[in-house]
Amino acid sequence: MKDVVVAAGGGRAHPASSTPPCAACKLLRRRCAAGCVFAPYFPSSEPHRFASVHKVFGASNLNKLLQEVPAEHRGDAVSSLVYEANARMRDPIYGCVGAISSLQRQVESLQTQLALAQAEMIRLKMGNACAARRLGGSSSGGGSPSSSMSPEVARDCKPTADLARMVVEYQPNMMEMELEYSRFWSF
Repeated sequence: MKDVVVAAGGGRAHPASSTPPCAACKLLRRRCAAGCVFAPYFPSSEPHRFASVHKVFGASNLNKLLQEVPAEHRGDAVSSLVYEANARMRDPIYGCVGAISSLQRQVESLQTQLALAQAEMIRLKMGNACAARRLGGSSSGGGSPSSSMSPEVARDCKPTADLARMVVEYQPNMMEMELEYSRFWSF
């Protein structure tokens, strides 16, 4: 007679020489065969992974899908299905598309913030350079700084729309933000 491991509840679990059934076979309450297609991807230590995939896609559909995918890509396919199933359980309407859309909106918002910060940095650098020119150009103590500036220095101290456009073009898909930048270009 074979050695048998006794389960915690007192019943028979599985022969001692075999491995425990995979999470899929355990949930489906069937014997885990040696060539079980689920065993490499759904170990018995992670039953929640198969449970979510089974609830969303079904065991039969998962089996068919895994049979169609080449063996070297099955691990990636299972990881993707687990992610999609978990996303679908969190958001039954949009699933992982909702998460992707949310991340895309977040990226667009951060790109906008970055472009605005870059525009502000350029404006401040121009202001500092202009102030340095004014201080360096006025040898007399009286009068306004603008009256002592040469026309070239005065022209260089005024931001242009070309500079604003340059910052906008630096960020991909940010041309619609050009109007937003115009408020940063007034001294």
